[in-house]
Amino acid sequence: MRRKEKEISNKEEIVKILKDSKICRIAIHDNDYPYIVPMNYGYNDNKLYFHCAKEGRKIDLLKKNNKVGFEIEQSHEIIEDDISCKWTTKFSSIIGFGSIKIIDDFDAKVRGLDILMTHHGKSDNSYNEKAVNHVLVLELSIENITAKQSGY
Repeated sequence: MRRKEKEISNKEEIVKILKDSKICRIAIHDNDYPYIVPMNYGYNDNKLYFHCAKEGRKIDLLKKNNKVGFEIEQSHEIIEDDISCKWTTKFSSIIGFGSIKIIDDFDAKVRGLDILMTHHGKSDNSYNEKAVNHVLVLELSIENITAKQSGY
């Protein structure tokens, strides 16, 4: 990281950002350009969990190459100044890499959905069997992660 003074190296602070944030952008390999998709997620034990449809571009690409990049940001705010070049942004962010496993087993999907729902504040979960059978759960195992903040 070029700006070491902005690096967050404390593991507890990184986990707090992972637990408090709501949207993760996943970059999936797609020939010449990455395919980036924002998704809500759940975090648990160095893994991110997502739910999605069983078909589509994202799934097709992940079946070809499950190595992904991801980005999560938290509490961003533009800080204005009378001088244009002195504008800045207050933020905390995470960038990482990992691999995604596509989960289609019913019980494993329910566990992933529980993590996702708990992350968003709902812990007493019940699921419709038909709805669970209609989705996939993606499990992103984090292999590398860096975090950064500015303006704090």
